Amino acid sequence: MFGERLSRVRQAMETGGIDAVLLSVGPDLPWLIGYEAMPLERLTMLVVPVDKPAKLILPAFEAARVVEHPELFAIEGWGETDDPIHRVVEALGGTSRLAIGDRTWSRFLVGLQQALPASDWVAAGEVVGPIRAVKTEAEIAALQRAASGVDRIAEQLRTGQIPLIGRTEAAVSADLGQRIKDEGHAKVNFAIVASGENAASPHHHAGDKVIGPNEVVLCDFGGTTAEPEGEPGYCSDITRCVYTGEPPAEFQEAYDILQEAQAQAVSGATVGTPAEAVDAIARTRLGEADLDKWFLHRLGHGIGVEEHEDPYLVEGNTEPLVAGNAFSIEPGFYVDGKWGARIEDIVVATDDGPLALNTVGHDLAVVEA
Repeated sequence: MFGERLSRVRQAMETGGIDAVLLSVGPDLPWLIGYEAMPLERLTMLVVPVDKPAKLILPAFEAARVVEHPELFAIEGWGETDDPIHRVVEALGGTSRLAIGDRTWSRFLVGLQQALPASDWVAAGEVVGPIRAVKTEAEIAALQRAASGVDRIAEQLRTGQIPLIGRTEAAVSADLGQRIKDEGHAKVNFAIVASGENAASPHHHAGDKVIGPNEVVLCDFGGTTAEPEGEPGYCSDITRCVYTGEPPAEFQEAYDILQEAQAQAVSGATVGTPAEAVDAIARTRLGEADLDKWFLHRLGHGIGVEEHEDPYLVEGNTEPLVAGNAFSIEPGFYVDGKWGARIEDIVVATDDGPLALNTVGHDLAVVEA
């Protein structure tokens, strides 16, 4: 797995004229070699020259956490009195066009730029991002396991098995988080619970508001799966809404149109279709009911070892979808001070058509929990 990924990265480096890729904190490193650097003030960096063996340079006392793959990369530990920037420069050996990890701390980038004043720099996302965006069968299977886990939680929500009325949003969020872990996720990435007027905030932070009867409850939650040691986890992400009582006709009508828009966008997410065109499908349906003015964000984001990654389904992204792209389809409407709603599934573009990994019901469930 990792050897094949390194080969693909080096092929992209050759195509782009990149002498070396430098990866530190962030998702690229665990995806490429299975090691996640701790976000410390001490530098960890994988140096991947286009034509020489790779080397992982890290604090010596962190080396024990690395699952070794000597056929792919060497490990070089540095001590507390060493200069890790100098170690990276030595490993580069005079290369001049470098791709630096998108999330590398600025202090390390500045140090490297000072040590290598003649080098040109680009973001490593330009090299690694397009490769990560095309999932293998094994990666799609991991995403399906993650999606199935949160589907089961969403079904519990929709059938009233998760108590809502009388509990705070924060308490329900914590409950969802525990259920995410119980479903085999190593960590919770988010558990948004937004009730009533709070549902008008797409990324509402669950607080001390008590959920009452006769209001919408929007729940957007996901985590990262637990995988065998040395393998990266994959993310889940789902949004479903329920109503704690009979919904007003105005809300139900808007929700029904939202459900249609989401389904149409899923069906339209075919190989070869530009990413922005899929966004437009949902936006057009909402616009027919004058709901598009309340749709405040892009239609979707890619997903994999990272919650948000390429490709992004947004106006201006003219890149066509390719087989193996995995992304969210999540239209919504958000009426400030009143209410909001969103429906979200993870979808994979395949040569046989869009494959929705989340299959739990999309209709507005009425609960009395």
